[in-house]
Amino acid sequence: MSETTLAPTAETVATGADEASIYSKSNPYSATVLVNELLTGPQSEKETIHVEMELAEGMRYIPGDALGVIPSYRKEAVDEVLKALGFDGSEKVIDHSKAEITVREALTTKLGIGKLARGAVNQYAKLAGENVPAGLKALLGTENKAAAEEYVWGREFVDLVTDFPGVVKDPQELFGILQRLMPRMYSIASSQAAHPGQVHLTVRVVLYDAHGRKRQGVCSGMLGERAKVGDKLQVFLDENDNFRLPEDPNTPIIMIGPGTGIAPFRAFLEERQVRGAKGDNWLVFGDQRAASDYLYKDQFEGMQKSGFLTKLQTAFSRDQANKIYVQDRLREASDELFAWLERGAHFYVCGDASRMAKDVEQVLLESIAKGIKGTPEEAAAYLKTMKAQKRYQRDVY
Repeated sequence: MSETTLAPTAETVATGADEASIYSKSNPYSATVLVNELLTGPQSEKETIHVEMELAEGMRYIPGDALGVIPSYRKEAVDEVLKALGFDGSEKVIDHSKAEITVREALTTKLGIGKLARGAVNQYAKLAGENVPAGLKALLGTENKAAAEEYVWGREFVDLVTDFPGVVKDPQELFGILQRLMPRMYSIASSQAAHPGQVHLTVRVVLYDAHGRKRQGVCSGMLGERAKVGDKLQVFLDENDNFRLPEDPNTPIIMIGPGTGIAPFRAFLEERQVRGAKGDNWLVFGDQRAASDYLYKDQFEGMQKSGFLTKLQTAFSRDQANKIYVQDRLREASDELFAWLERGAHFYVCGDASRMAKDVEQVLLESIAKGIKGTPEEAAAYLKTMKAQKRYQRDVY
C-alpha cells in the first residue's frame, strides 16, 4: 500500500477533539484515502468517483457542509510548462508566504497553471513590454475582449507560453502572472453519524481534449488519477449554514440533485435514517443513462424499498428520444409537490446554477401558482416566504 503525499503536509500535532479545530485552509489535515472507486459504468460519457477519507479525532461536520481539498498538478503538466519556459525546475523563487522554494514546487502546488484566464494573458503581455508579439497584442484591451475569450477557452498557461515564448526571463515573474492555486470545495456526501471518523465525496473527474492536448481538472484529476488507497490528501472542513436539514425531524424534505449534485442529499438521507427522523423524504435524481450513470442506485433503491425514502424519481435524459430532466419529473408531480409544500416541506436544490436550478425554480413557481390558483406574482410571494423561513435552500455552482 503506497503512502504518497499529494500536496505539502502541514505540520500538525492535533490528536484530540479539543485540538482538531486547528485544521484549516492554511493548516490542513493530512487525510488517508480509504476508498476510491468508480461509480459510473463503462458506457458512461463521464467519470464519477466515490472517495472516502479518514478524519482526525474531533473533526466534526454536519450534512450540508463542504470539504476543502488542496490540489497539486501532475508531474507531466508541470514538466510541460517548465520546458516551454526553458527552466529546469530547480531555480529558486519566493512564494506567497515569503518561503524559498523551487519553481517546480511553485508550479505544482502554489500557482494556477490550469485553466487560462484573461488576466494572466494581460499580465503576460505587460511583462513583454514593448516587445509584445502581434498575436498577443491582438488579445489585449476591451475592444479585443471577444478574441481574448475565444483564445483562453480550453487553453492553459502552457499554451500561452508555447504560443508566445521568451517572455518570462526570471521564474519569480510567474507570481505576477498567475493566480494562486486555491483549494477546491466539494459538498460532503456522507453523514458522520453513519460513518464515524470518515468523510465521503462524490466527484466528477474533469477530462477533455482541447487544442491538441489532453487536459484534466487540477483537483478532480488528482482525485481520479493519483489519490490511491493509502495516499494522503490535504483537507479541511468548511461550514455551510445556508444548506441545512430542518431542525424538526418530522418535517418533510424534497431534494433535487442531478449528477454530482446528489452528494449532499446522500448525506441528508443517511443522517435522517441514522437519527430515526420520521419526516417524509422525496428525492429526484437525474443523469444521462440509467445503466451507467445511476449514482448510489442500490443505496437509494434500498431506502425506497424499506419505506424510508418516501418518493424516488429519476430522470435519465438519454434513455429515450425526448430528453427528460429532473424539472420534468417535478412537473409531472406538480399537485403532489404543492401538497408537500403545504405540509411545510423544505425544498433543496444542488448542482448546476446556470440552467438546471433556474428550470427547477420555474417548475416550483408553476406548481405553487397552480396550487394556490394564483398569479405568477402571488407564487413568487409564496416562494419568498419559503426563503425567509429557510424552507427553500440551494447549493448551486
